[in-house]
Amino acid sequence: MSDLSANSTVSHYRILSKLGAGGMGEVYLAQDTSELGRTVAIKILSAEVSYNKDRLQRFTQEARTVSNLNHPNILTVYEFGQTENTSFIATEYIDGVTLRQHLSGRKLKLVDVLDVTIQIVAALNAAHEAGVMHRDLKPENVMVRKDHIVKVLDFGLAKLQSTGLADLEIGRQGDELNTLIATSHRLPLAESPITTPGVIMGTVSYMSPEQSIGRDVDQRTDIWSVGVLLYEMISGHLPFRGKDVHRQIIAIQEADPTPVSHEVAGVPGRLEEIIEKCLAKDKNERYQTAKDLLIDLRNLRRKLDVEAEIDRTVAPTVRSTSAATAVSTQQAAQTASSAEYVVSRIKQHKIAAVVIILVLVATAVGVLFYFRTGSASSAIQSIAVMPFVNEGGNADLDYLSDGMTETLISSLSQVPNLSVKARSLVFRYKGKETNPQTIG
Repeated sequence: MSDLSANSTVSHYRILSKLGAGGMGEVYLAQDTSELGRTVAIKILSAEVSYNKDRLQRFTQEARTVSNLNHPNILTVYEFGQTENTSFIATEYIDGVTLRQHLSGRKLKLVDVLDVTIQIVAALNAAHEAGVMHRDLKPENVMVRKDHIVKVLDFGLAKLQSTGLADLEIGRQGDELNTLIATSHRLPLAESPITTPGVIMGTVSYMSPEQSIGRDVDQRTDIWSVGVLLYEMISGHLPFRGKDVHRQIIAIQEADPTPVSHEVAGVPGRLEEIIEKCLAKDKNERYQTAKDLLIDLRNLRRKLDVEAEIDRTVAPTVRSTSAATAVSTQQAAQTASSAEYVVSRIKQHKIAAVVIILVLVATAVGVLFYFRTGSASSAIQSIAVMPFVNEGGNADLDYLSDGMTETLISSLSQVPNLSVKARSLVFRYKGKETNPQTIG
């Protein structure tokens, strides 16, 4: 098929320029000449596809699958159509880069990692609720726009969740939409760490244990892939590695990844727990739904916001050792009043959040003042800060009560000659009736 010239038309689309070409055909930037007038990426399918009944039917089914997933973080398929001479598909044009390219040569801040992950999981949640799995989630199938909006691409491997092992496709030929989307946005077609023809479709590096050996998969396979992505975005490398495909599959099946906190300093314990749960070998021990994972990620993101505000306002006064040795009642009052500044900055939180932060500030100042100004003969040498209880029952505020506990533990750890029980120990007793004197 010869190249289409600028200003030529395909159905109601006017060609603007050629974007690229692949095995499936040629891709153009085009404008919808209808009243919508939107810019699209339009794929003109090759004759090999257009006149091959089986491939065209499979491609049509894949396009229909994607077009039914209406979500701001999922690539929008506008139309699959046919003219006298060819078949075509029109999708939204994404002005951005793949997540792989976005990560290249840069280290993302933790909050940026969470923002990207939250959008990916939100897209998966919408797909799962529609009964569709992705099955090939990887950095090449995620795009980041210039405005930081994330788009999940390539549901070409997606199948309805009711299907099983018999529907798994072998080799390259089933990956129709992957070629389409990559060429539609000037993306390389083979950026993946390990992609192998002749095996179950997908990218080995991001496959779940059950997927890598051809067993039935469900939405928990996508959750595993999210765990791999999270680990990679934070550490800069994959959690399961091998010199070849065979060894990598063995690692996925049998090896435990190095805790991400051992790879990068300052990773919150809660984030490590989330990653470990996503990467549980037994899918029954993973998050069972993307919605549950999404809730935990959003709670952690909000918790980090609160802690950042506390650090910017309370920390300079409360945690400074030199200032603490000369703490006075007047200084304590000034610290407590700084909570008003914290509250004013956390505009999105409700009254409950305000009360919690005020209590945290007052408690931290009071306890620190007591220990730093108390006599050397004080009998208290060890303390356990038990998890605060969210009496309101609103799960969305759990991150605040947890944050209070963690911040107070961190503050008390600065007191000389005082042993403070670790977070990992005290959180075992969260929600349980426990005598703190019996701990540790």
